[in-house]
Amino acid sequence: MPSITVNVDDDLKERMKKHPEINWSEVTRQAVQEKIETLEMMDELASESELTERDVQEIANGINERGRERVEGESE
Repeated sequence: MPSITVNVDDDLKERMKKHPEINWSEVTRQAVQEKIETLEMMDELASESELTERDVQEIANGINERGRERVEGESE
């Protein structure tokens, strides 16, 4: 099986060391697999969509703006 290298900052590495019972390679492998499956599903859905890239960007901008407004409203 091929290997990859993952860089983490010193703080995260120290926190990981506190849990030697965890197979961090397996946790990382599962996270990568879940992300790939999500991306593949998104690609499949997008291939069937009639939205243009501009349409998608406008939708994403609207979602981001509403998210910012919600976070700002919660912090007040």
